Amino acid sequence: MSRTPRTPGAPRTSRTFRTSRRAALFSLPAAVLLALVPSAASAYPNPGTVTGSTVVHDPTMIRTSGGRYLLYATGGGLSHCTSTDRIAFGAGGDAFSTRPAWWSSYGTTEAWAPDISYQGGKYLMYYAVSTFGSSRSAIGLASSTTGLPGSWTDHGTVYTSTTSSDYNAIDPNLFVDDNGKWWLSFGSWWTGLKMIQLDPGTGKQLSGNTTRYSLASRPTGTKAVEAPYIVKRNGYYYLFASYDTCCAGTSSTYKVKVGRATSVTGPYHDKNGVALMNNGGTPVLESHGRYIGPGGQSIMKDTDGDLIVYHYYDGNDNGTPKLGINLLNWSSGWPVAY
Repeated sequence: MSRTPRTPGAPRTSRTFRTSRRAALFSLPAAVLLALVPSAASAYPNPGTVTGSTVVHDPTMIRTSGGRYLLYATGGGLSHCTSTDRIAFGAGGDAFSTRPAWWSSYGTTEAWAPDISYQGGKYLMYYAVSTFGSSRSAIGLASSTTGLPGSWTDHGTVYTSTTSSDYNAIDPNLFVDDNGKWWLSFGSWWTGLKMIQLDPGTGKQLSGNTTRYSLASRPTGTKAVEAPYIVKRNGYYYLFASYDTCCAGTSSTYKVKVGRATSVTGPYHDKNGVALMNNGGTPVLESHGRYIGPGGQSIMKDTDGDLIVYHYYDGNDNGTPKLGINLLNWSSGWPVAY
């Protein structure tokens, strides 16, 4: 798996680690339990043990009613792997064996940064298509009754951006609130992270509310914030995001930060009260040791608690992007990975 690092300071708009991912199966030492123990030498925990097909980028994961884990990630027609124990992962076919024709309008036959969920008796997957270095991008939507590769029906575009937009329509995340309202957050670089309201009947933008809300930005210095993911815990909405440079192997400076709000549309602030619209963000995961540039995160509620599922660049393997999984502890009111 390889990808040309972007020019420093340029927007990261593509997560296209190419399909050589299929040839790379890395087996780490076997373990009976998922080891989620903080490193004594670092403020951040090492990833839990995973084996098998663990070369991924921007992973999203869900647990089926039968206990099987389905994971999709950037690349090809959305790469896929699966597990029965959250440790050993096996590779599978892409979500789309045949790419939807409309992807080519955005100059690509690949898709990035999927977001899988289960709503109303079916699986939904939002995803992005674009080309490297461009804000000419689109978020697409697909559905499936099984969530398995080859079963997905594509429903076309949900939201788009152009080269004249001040935002970038990639990195989607669906959030369904307690009141049944649907929200889609997205964004990468430019003016930061955005949100629109969706129609639960179609999964697309609600015609009665076409507002594009702003959630997080970096108005000074680097514009590098992307990959929003929202959850609600203990009365607060928590916005996770990836900051700084991804996709540069061992030179990556990616990290995960979080803010919280009392309204889904914000304003979000970090633990110190700094607004996420003004460079704020409380760290959740950062580089340490061989685990470089953690990010591209999603949050998943499992039987033993919340998981943060992400990729990192392996400093012991030439910066190959690999799967990271940790549990989150919320007892302080803020998510702490362990």
